[in-house]
Formats: sequence, C-alpha cells, structure tokens
Amino acid sequence: MGEFTIKMPDVGEGVAEAELVEWHVKAGDPVREDMVIAAVMTDKATVEIPSPVSGTVTWLGAEVGDTVAVKAPLVRIETVGGDEAPAQSAPLASEKPSAAASESEAPARPQPAQTKQALSQLTNTGPQEKSLASPSVRLFARESGVDLRQVPPNRPDGRILREDVEQYLARGTTSVAAPTPFARNTTTEDVKLTGMRRRIAEKMSLSTSRIPHITYVEEIDMTALEDLRATMNRDRKPEHPKLTILPFLMRAIVKAVADQPDINATFNDDAGILTRSGGVHVGIAAQTPAGLVVPVVRHAEARTIWDCASEMARLAEAARNGTATRDELTGSTITISSLGALGGIVSTPVINHPEVAIIGVNKIATRPAWDGTQFVPRKMMNLSSSFDHRIIDGWDAATFIQRIRVLLETPALIFIEG
Repeated sequence: MGEFTIKMPDVGEGVAEAELVEWHVKAGDPVREDMVIAAVMTDKATVEIPSPVSGTVTWLGAEVGDTVAVKAPLVRIETVGGDEAPAQSAPLASEKPSAAASESEAPARPQPAQTKQALSQLTNTGPQEKSLASPSVRLFARESGVDLRQVPPNRPDGRILREDVEQYLARGTTSVAAPTPFARNTTTEDVKLTGMRRRIAEKMSLSTSRIPHITYVEEIDMTALEDLRATMNRDRKPEHPKLTILPFLMRAIVKAVADQPDINATFNDDAGILTRSGGVHVGIAAQTPAGLVVPVVRHAEARTIWDCASEMARLAEAARNGTATRDELTGSTITISSLGALGGIVSTPVINHPEVAIIGVNKIATRPAWDGTQFVPRKMMNLSSSFDHRIIDGWDAATFIQRIRVLLETPALIFIEG
C-alpha cells in the first residue's frame, strides 16, 4: 500500500491561503476518488476539495477555522496498493485528474484485507455514509434539525441540495423533542467563529473602527410607487420576475448619485484617496444560511427596472445556494440593506467598507397622514441611511436622501431620462 498526501490547492485569484471551514471526513474514514473531503473559504467564496484517489484517511492537517497556506499538507490517504505516492495538490471540485495521473499515483497491487473492508463500505448508501452537500446546505439542515443522512438526493451524483432538505421538511419526517417546561438550563457553549461568520465579524469591526458613521432617517410615502408596482407585476411578461421595491430604489440611486458623485465612491483610508465611480454597482445585503453576503448588481445605470430585478434575483439565488463567485460578491460602490417585513421602524446600517454610503430600507406600514384637510391612510416607509462623515457632510447626506424621497414618492420621475 502507499500513502497519498493532498495539499491545499491553489484556488486562484492570487490567493495565498484559505480558511478550512468544514471536514467531510475524519481519520479512519474510507474515501473514493472524486469524493468531497473538505471545504475551504477565501474572501466570501466557498470551494469544495475532492480526493483524487481512493483509500483510507490516516491524517488531517488542520482543524476547522484554521488558515492553511496554498500547497501546505492537508490530508493523508492510505491508497490501494503501490508504493508511497508523492504529495500533490488536490484539484478543485470542478476539476478531475487524468486517468494517466491516477494510474501513476496508485499502481495496482493486491489489496490488504483492512483496505478492502474499508473500501467495500463505499458501496453502502445507508445512513452510516457521509452525505454529499455544500456547507450552506449542511448549515440549513443543521438549523432545521435534519439529519442529512436521512435525506434522499435527487441528483444522479448523490449530492443533496437545499430543495431536497425543504422537501424532506415538507413531508414532516423530522422529530424534535419538546423541551421540558420550566426546567432550568445551566449549559453553556463556546462557539468558535469560522468561515462566513468570522469574515462578517472582521468586516464589521473594520467598518465601525475606521468609519465615523452619520445616520439619517427620512419617512417616505410609498403609496404611489406601491400602486405602480402592483400594476406592473399584474401586467408583467412571463419572462419578467416579480418586482419588489428594490429595483425602483436602485434606479432612484442612479439618478441621485449623478448629482452627488462623492456618494457613489470608495475611500482608501491609508492613501487618503476617494475613488468616484462612473458605474453604479449596487451591493444588495442578503441573509443566507451561511451568513450575510453582499452580491453586486453591476452597472445599474445601464439597466432597466426589469433588468435590475432579474439580475438581483439571479444573484440572490446564487448567494443562497453558495454558488456566487468572488466577482459577484465584490466591487460594489454603494449598498442597499433591507430586512423586508422585518425591517422595523428605524435601523443603523453599517457601511460596507470601503464604500461611503449604505441605504437602509425599513418595512412599509399603513399609517395615517394629514393631507391638509383630514387624515388619510398612506403606505409609509422609513429609509435609515448611513454615511462616512469624513467624506459626506450632514447637509449632503440629507440632500441625497431628499432626492431619493422625491423620486420614490413620484415614481414617474424614475422613468424620465435626463
């Protein structure tokens, strides 16, 4: 038998290291060629690492949460026959070693009884086998109280998707023990921040420590826009997505930053340079099972309402499934933060460093408004927006939001060019 050492692969983009966010195996586990053994994260993109060989895991070179350098030893596998194999970097999940390479790494020899027994377990599809699923799907299943080993996959390769878990939940096959009422709970648990959660913590710390925030809140009458949105959704073409208020807000931002280019910009703290962007690249803060991500709708200035909505829907789905690329999660010049129905009355959104502004959307509620003679019901919404006070003065922040208010309250202006 031989030993094959898998090294941390080069995930591209000039990245020299990555964080190990999940092991799919442990020492003593059998593995088969192309089986996913680990997941690593760089920036906000998660990459799965498959095994190039079949055999038995004998050693793991890192723990979840560790940062591992490219080409550092990651896992050792006792292979089926052959002399000791050279250490090699594992291919990414989208790659596969050639047949010639596989043969040279593990020449055929009679299998030891122990290795035969371990490999025979790989033909088992019972609940003892490790399920194939992305980190975001595993997190969703864990939070839903679902054992992935009990979820039947619908894909030919056996990979479990989020919709498989949702179907399993819909069948009501999970059983969660009801807590004993009024019983004392004296347990504590230390949770190490890893992966997405750790990156979010680092990003928030950077933003709040380096950016002096000023938050401005304004009330917006959304009645006319909501009427228009309902009409457009009712009459939309089959290929058009259902409109939310966000595409309208994106187009309003495009018009407003044309008059105040300092707001559609990024600020390099160290160099003291503000970079104004001609393109309006709108980040949409989105909550996913793995945590908060900000997919970017690029060049909103060149998109229609429908195009903004379609791109936003595509990016949101990619973010939820954990398939969004690094390019789709970086490069924003201004960000929208919306909690939908949970938006509350007011919020204090944190700027997405190195940007200088973030627009916070609160929930729409029907409230009485004075029309000059009487109180009438109107659909009202607050915008809670934060600005980098080093770049944006209070007057400029208020001017910008007042321009947004006029555009949203008179939505026909959003569609008028010039």
